[in-house]
Amino acid sequence: MDYIVSLLQSLSVQALAPTTAAFAIAAIGLNIHFGFAGLLNIGQAAFLLLGAYGFAISIERGLPIFLAVLVALIVALAFALILGLPTLKLRGDYLAIVTISAAEIIRMVGRSSILTDVTGGSNGITGNTYNGPFNALSPLPDGTTQILWFNYDNNGVNGWWIRIVGWGLVALFALLVWALARSPWGRLLKGIREDEDAVRSLGKNVYSYKLQALILGGLIGAIAGIIYVLPSSVQPDGLGRSTTFFIYTALLLGGAATVFGPILGAILFFVMRLLVQTLAQDFIPSSIMNGQQTVQFSYVLVGVALMCLIIFRPQGILGNKRELSFSV
Repeated sequence: MDYIVSLLQSLSVQALAPTTAAFAIAAIGLNIHFGFAGLLNIGQAAFLLLGAYGFAISIERGLPIFLAVLVALIVALAFALILGLPTLKLRGDYLAIVTISAAEIIRMVGRSSILTDVTGGSNGITGNTYNGPFNALSPLPDGTTQILWFNYDNNGVNGWWIRIVGWGLVALFALLVWALARSPWGRLLKGIREDEDAVRSLGKNVYSYKLQALILGGLIGAIAGIIYVLPSSVQPDGLGRSTTFFIYTALLLGGAATVFGPILGAILFFVMRLLVQTLAQDFIPSSIMNGQQTVQFSYVLVGVALMCLIIFRPQGILGNKRELSFSV
């Protein structure tokens, strides 16, 4: 019984982690791309990486934190325009190829030795060079606070302050998506996803609406990148192709084209992975599977679960199959 209680506490700690909040925000942005507009963007990690770089480099250069966030958003906006203007007229599968290639270009440029003085190259940028101004904004007193079994420093790189901001942004963006989904703009995006020729026949500029969706989802992704690196560091290889696939896993698990699906999916993704990893470490002898292999094993089982989900419930946990199909 004590083991089960301890396991459930560990899982709930992971569910509340800043990384989980960052993935939930990133999945909300991707939901605007894929769930509402039908854009098969396989490069969402690029928006996270650009947001992280824009924020961290700006802080290092002495800019105030709010200007640093603005710089991160401007960089993501520029990337969305450069990416979207020539490609949004492409068919879905070609768009996927272009976006994943663009994301790889961003990652390789970021880790290039030529830009070591700016981006840190393959070593990245350490968190203590840019997270100070964020911690300075905290209204919380110094010390620690325990709520139930959650015990963290009030401030610091992994305390209550980053959790409050992270999950507060999750709630804010969920409210934004809820409002947009009920607006004429959101209903038009759904129409484009289902049949863009029909929307075009009504005199609507489909290309413009797709670009707007790409920009909005990308800006949200940039914010997710900032939250993701605040407790750790900016590592270009840590925001590569696999990050986009993990975000898609969270989105599809919870349900695309829903308000709370990305949030539920992000929580379940990290909780399920930690559950599998913990059980494997505790019950599988190290002679059969070592610690590193249990991490890989957890990703394998999550991948199998995602395949089963798409086969047997493609709309996800909260999704509506009549509204959304994977035919983009």
